[in-house]
Amino acid sequence: MLYLVLTTIDRQKEALRLAQAVVMERLGACVNVIPRVKSIYWWQEKIERADEFLLLIKTTETKLKKLVARLKELHPYEVPELITLKIDSTSQEYMNWVRDSLEESPKK
Repeated sequence: MLYLVLTTIDRQKEALRLAQAVVMERLGACVNVIPRVKSIYWWQEKIERADEFLLLIKTTETKLKKLVARLKELHPYEVPELITLKIDSTSQEYMNWVRDSLEESPKK
């Protein structure tokens, strides 16, 4: 099963650091970093506005729990956005690539 995990962060350097760590540690096969997301949200009893980076992380069910735990460790926000979406369908080729990418010794 394929999952998409979303998180946001306010600095590009931190977004790239998180993305790199997730891929290097084989917790996510791919991370898309999307710049200039405008976020409007409640925080400490007032409405905040922020320019953030959106990270889209592709992973498998077997890596999901470790990925979320690691993001909580690495993320600088007091309450990081961690949204998990189960992907109902994708191509078999893409699913194979994700699984292979997350193996400790990926197939060549």
